[in-house]
Amino acid sequence: MSRTIAFRASPAEQAQAALAALTARYGQVPDYAADVIVALGGDGFMLETLHATQSLNLPVYGMNCGTIGFLMNAYAEDGLESRLDAAVEEVINPLAMKATTTDGRTVQGLAINEVSLLRAGPQAAKLRILVDGRERMAELVCDGALLCTPAGSTAYNYSAHGPILPIGSDVLALTAVAAFRPRRWRGALLPKTAVVRFEVLEVAKRPVMADADGKSVRDVASVEIRSEPAIRHRILFDPGHGLEERLISEQFT
Repeated sequence: MSRTIAFRASPAEQAQAALAALTARYGQVPDYAADVIVALGGDGFMLETLHATQSLNLPVYGMNCGTIGFLMNAYAEDGLESRLDAAVEEVINPLAMKATTTDGRTVQGLAINEVSLLRAGPQAAKLRILVDGRERMAELVCDGALLCTPAGSTAYNYSAHGPILPIGSDVLALTAVAAFRPRRWRGALLPKTAVVRFEVLEVAKRPVMADADGKSVRDVASVEIRSEPAIRHRILFDPGHGLEERLISEQFT
């Protein structure tokens, strides 16, 4: 089936070379006139593309011109149209972050992978954790904490020793970063519908920053996070190489 394609590429030399080769072969249309968007770069550029085009409700097919490329397919110039026809679609809902700063500002953001809180000074952060309005931990002393989606569970969450979540599991992972007290706290698995609130204790002495897919907010007093079902990111993968398979394979490497 013939499709109109909007190619988007990161500034990296490899991605720009791929952009030139593919547009010469398959043509190029603006995002709004496309049937599908093809992103050329690494995982960071894929996240950037998904955020930039979320209002268009178009499927995005990534080809790896970066390093790891967990959200990407292998790069090849030949056979792109047949690969798009055969691709399997995964739908991901992002997390919505509402951060309130110590001076009373409110900053909102969306995260496909995770929302993280990190200490912004020499001393460990102290966080109070509430889930659906109920206090679950009065004090977590740590370098930080994060809440991630299944799609983001192999990223920062996995590096912080959090669990890998199967796609479609309808759960979120709450993971501590270098927890000091409780020292051996392993985090929590929460239903996708949960509303998680972090409150920063001793804000002046122990400043904390929050981040949602690269959108950073300094000097936060509290951060509320929830899944946003109204936003649907459609990602295309080659058959047998979708997110579910990758998440399973990652656990055996």
